[in-house]
Amino acid sequence: MLEWPPVVFDGVRYPGVSELAALQSAAFGVPAARHVEVTRTLPGPDGTRIPHSLLTKIAAYGRFPRKGSPYCRKAAKEGVVSSAWTPMVSRLTRELGHPVRILKVLGLRSDEGADRKKRPAFRTVQANSARVTDEWLPVKDWPTDAVKESHTSAPVPYCWTYHSLPGAGDWLGSSRCSCSLCVFASRRDLLLTIGRRPRLAELYTEVEQTRGDSFRPDWRITDLLRHAAHCEAPDPGIVCPDDGPDFTALQTQVRQALQREPRKKPELARRAGRALCDGCTAPH
Repeated sequence: MLEWPPVVFDGVRYPGVSELAALQSAAFGVPAARHVEVTRTLPGPDGTRIPHSLLTKIAAYGRFPRKGSPYCRKAAKEGVVSSAWTPMVSRLTRELGHPVRILKVLGLRSDEGADRKKRPAFRTVQANSARVTDEWLPVKDWPTDAVKESHTSAPVPYCWTYHSLPGAGDWLGSSRCSCSLCVFASRRDLLLTIGRRPRLAELYTEVEQTRGDSFRPDWRITDLLRHAAHCEAPDPGIVCPDDGPDFTALQTQVRQALQREPRKKPELARRAGRALCDGCTAPH
């Protein structure tokens, strides 16, 4: 539920991120039978497994991800995918009699940050008796404009949140489509998300206020909410209701995690703080 959900706008349904992944795979010829959606789970009230979100992990851990400790990337993304390969690798290793070769393709680009710029376009990230995993970044050196231009003719759908309104085609929405409220996002993207997903922003506020750790070292969610309400913020264009059973389950999980002691003491990582604009004063 932290990823961008599907929305209906002017009678047209625009898919969410997880559905887009399947649509993109199909566009490139990957059979539906080979689509595997993976997520971390935990036991639900009735004994069945239910999704375990990153925000629940943050609430239980007691700290938000930081640049020096971006646990949301490896543990919540690449680690989950790598674990999902294990049963396939075990089966294929027995059948083939040699290590399974895996090509991990990621859409990371140099323009997205200094760390991604340093990352090689191709490398072997794991090699043992069961698997050899190579990582390939095919669009690493693509500038942003090239990515946008490619979508004008490519048979690959992309997320509605990139535009001011779903289907507008103006690229005036989110600059990057990661978690809806990403601790590494720009100020504009965060303010836009607060307008588009106010209920999710309020849930982040509960975590921040209960645990004491700030959403970012420089800004709290409460700072951003105040700025969005009283100063300048992008027009959201559309507001996600976040009123379905999935969001209710997320809310329940997070609040249950907040009732327990955190695994780590909050870092209270907020520094002296900085004003969001000339009209805002960052609280101490």
